[in-house]
Amino acid sequence: MTAYSAAFDWACRHVSDERLPSAVVGIATAEGVVALDAFGATGTRTAKVDDHYRLFSITKPLVGLVAARAIERGLLTPETALSTAIPEFGQNREDAVKLTHLASHTSGISEPPLDPAKPLRELLVTQGRDFAAGSASRYSTLAFEGIAAMTEHVTGVSWPDAVAEWATQIGADGFTLDEASNPHEVTDAAAAGLDLDRFLAGRNPGAGLLGRASDLLQLGSALLRNEGDVVAPATLAMMLRPLTGDIPRLDPYPVERGQDWGFTWNLRTRAPGLVDRDCFGHGGWAGTEFWVHPSAGVAWVLLTNRAQRPGVDIDELDNAVISGL
Repeated sequence: MTAYSAAFDWACRHVSDERLPSAVVGIATAEGVVALDAFGATGTRTAKVDDHYRLFSITKPLVGLVAARAIERGLLTPETALSTAIPEFGQNREDAVKLTHLASHTSGISEPPLDPAKPLRELLVTQGRDFAAGSASRYSTLAFEGIAAMTEHVTGVSWPDAVAEWATQIGADGFTLDEASNPHEVTDAAAAGLDLDRFLAGRNPGAGLLGRASDLLQLGSALLRNEGDVVAPATLAMMLRPLTGDIPRLDPYPVERGQDWGFTWNLRTRAPGLVDRDCFGHGGWAGTEFWVHPSAGVAWVLLTNRAQRPGVDIDELDNAVISGL
């Protein structure tokens, strides 16, 4: 791990300074995992490299891969309307919300809290509209309930089972909703306003999965190889095409953050703080991060468990990884 000492020093420093309670950092190339270590503890529980963490929004591109695989089978296209799976959706909207809008945070569906009291499928229909589909970009977790509805409608397979289907093929068999996997708890979840029991009841396809660093690193290696292990090269290229262009970017991802949305992937092609901007991936609410740099040939993971993280700049870690190449 000597080549990536700056990245691991970053994690060790942030744990030592109590900005993060625990951290698992891993780095992979197309050949596999090249570096992996764990730091800190959740209470009295020492972090280990094979521990499960709550991935939160890293779940989004994992479900996006399910939708992309359905597209490959001729069961959907990015232009398929959500109403084909949920006929009652959009009856009071004059626009059509399509899979591409759900996948790029441009659907305009009003966003509920992460821990809503009502079922997500009900909210998908009743939440109403903030803007016309495709006219602006605002981050949406609820949109992924729509993606799950569409994939389940055409495949007959639930979204967790569909994720497990592609993941086990590449040796990433730890993605789960099962609390028996004993994930590290988010140390400030209640203080940050999350009712965990309500959140868990939603089985949220935009934020609900648990996973290990090794699972994400296996995916990163597969995407770097780009040999069709998860999706075909042409399909991955489709997922990485920017879909948000120069339309208005609304909080929490305003234009100055320098990113675009592809098909469920966050594309950091204009991020001002990065050394290498050929980069796609996703972050999660409690500090989890998963990023792939195709030109550099490296992918990296950070698993941690604090929602409020003043003083933590993930661009620093990304640049430290790139510096180790």
